[in-house]
Amino acid sequence: MTRVLQREPTTPGEILRDEFLQPLGLSQRRLADHIGCEVKLVNRIVNGRARVSAEMALKLGSTFKTSPQFWLNAQEAVDLHAASKRLLHLPEPLLQGT
Repeated sequence: MTRVLQREPTTPGEILRDEFLQPLGLSQRRLADHIGCEVKLVNRIVNGRARVSAEMALKLGSTFKTSPQFWLNAQEAVDLHAASKRLLHLPEPLLQGT
């Protein structure tokens, strides 16, 4: 089964930067201090070099009044897109009619 690749999804880091940090005038350091992590981790997420973990999703959700699932869904979209690029040919369904 051949998969059609869709556009690359917006990363959680792009969402964090463009929809939260920049509009609110928050620095990565301020966010890191607020949520109790290293600024390096926030920077890696913003730049797409680190994944949003369940723990980070809880922290971001609480900080920005979003659900943790919002952040995990964004990360999952990125992960699935990356996997679909690696696995261009998926197996056919094992059972017919399902």
